[in-house]
Amino acid sequence: MKIDWYPGHMAKAKRLIAEVMPKIDVVIEVLDARLPISSANPMLEKLRGNKPCIKVLNKSDLADPAVTDAWVKHFDQIKGVKAIPMESKKRSAAVQITKLCRILAPHRGVPGKTLRAMVIGIPNVGKSTLINTLAGKKMARVGDKPAITTCHQQIDLRNGIHLADTPGLLWPDIRNQNSAYRLAASGAIGEGGMNYWEVALFAADYLMSRYSEPLATRYKLSEMPEDAALLIEQIGRKRGCLIAGGNVDQLRASELFLRELRAGLIGRISMEAPGADMEEAGRDS
Repeated sequence: MKIDWYPGHMAKAKRLIAEVMPKIDVVIEVLDARLPISSANPMLEKLRGNKPCIKVLNKSDLADPAVTDAWVKHFDQIKGVKAIPMESKKRSAAVQITKLCRILAPHRGVPGKTLRAMVIGIPNVGKSTLINTLAGKKMARVGDKPAITTCHQQIDLRNGIHLADTPGLLWPDIRNQNSAYRLAASGAIGEGGMNYWEVALFAADYLMSRYSEPLATRYKLSEMPEDAALLIEQIGRKRGCLIAGGNVDQLRASELFLRELRAGLIGRISMEAPGADMEEAGRDS
């Protein structure tokens, strides 16, 4: 099944971002630390142009720390870009981002010269949680499903910085299906745009090749199955995802596996790293 998910409000969001962008001093792009390339919308990169950018590697507590460090070093080599790993619910996030905004736009954020920052990112990457942390109170709706924020809002942080919040934005044609499957595995794709069994197989195959030890530990496997389908079947049997005749309910087993992957219960896992994974995704930044 080809993964393609582009709710109608996202076309409106693109137009809105394009209209507001000329007035913005710093772009705060929230990425999923587990898949910084696949969660970086190339459409947003074009809209940003040469604006200074803070790449927030959110959900870093769920990602492989060594791989996240490599991503920070990679992004910091790009002119006008600073990267920081982050757990957006932590208050320290506000201090770090505020400092970086002032570094990247040193002549703004003073009396009479408001520093205007825009928070952008794909759905369900943690933008609203980050905004609430920056504001010190609930300003944006938060949820564990994509497409929670559907309209634009301006937020005065009362420190010389104004934030522009925008809806999460995917792109109409996710041509690289490996990226699409990573996004689906992370929870960025709506339920109607994916097949749980196929996404679970994709994620299981990846974990078997790169994170077999935490996988075996989580599901008490004495040895790794021959393929991803057998792995999901074993997980389903161990967790009681059965139907009549003692067969495994593929949908329930797939949902359980992906839910635990997204929650970090299998371990701190990154689904792409600088280098080969970037080339495979067809991105160069």
